[in-house]
Amino acid sequence: MKYRPHYPTALLSWLQTETGFDASRIVADIGSGTGISTELFLRSGNKVYAVEPNDAMRAKAEELLSGYPGFVSCNGTAEATGLPDASVDLIVAGQAFHWFDPVKTREEFVRIARPGGRVALVWNERLVLTDFEKEYEALILRYGGDYATINHKNIADLEIGAFFRPEAFVLQRFENEQNFDLEGLKGRLLSSSYIPKEGPDHDGLFGALEGLFVRHQTGGKVRVGYETKLYTGRIR
Repeated sequence: MKYRPHYPTALLSWLQTETGFDASRIVADIGSGTGISTELFLRSGNKVYAVEPNDAMRAKAEELLSGYPGFVSCNGTAEATGLPDASVDLIVAGQAFHWFDPVKTREEFVRIARPGGRVALVWNERLVLTDFEKEYEALILRYGGDYATINHKNIADLEIGAFFRPEAFVLQRFENEQNFDLEGLKGRLLSSSYIPKEGPDHDGLFGALEGLFVRHQTGGKVRVGYETKLYTGRIR
């Protein structure tokens, strides 16, 4: 959670303005991981069911977020959340949708959503615009194992449309960024599941990363830019 990109507060402001979302709404964060998206809604005063099947990630979220009165940790999956029927107003999936079975997940979301309930699918999409970002992308493609397979950029709007159908969805984009020193950049890279944590490629990867940092740092930091995508719509 320390090194992963968070979501801009502008996202929450947009939901409040455009959908009438407020602190009274009950949220289910599906595939909540260590709680990055969960915390965004907890800070706004919402009750949030954080649904996560991975024991280690769920335990970390409990460690970090148990001080929020609205936090409820749940051992479940997108296809079987364990939540009651018609129990939530907003269903959120941040960076996790590509792991879900879309047909079974849609059935489950319809079951747990209250009448008029909405779904919000959120991605931080790392940009590849600056020289640093282009070289960083090339480094990940070289060393990142199954990165090309699980990259959320591979999820097309057609798949999103099929998930929401017969309702329409709205796509809203937000600017986002992280600024790292060298240790932070290493932490960011290691936080990705597709990066080798040990083995013959490990040393080569971090040697290349250090060289990349030295070439592009300004004032001891490099900037990683993101576009946060928010897909929202009703589900029935």
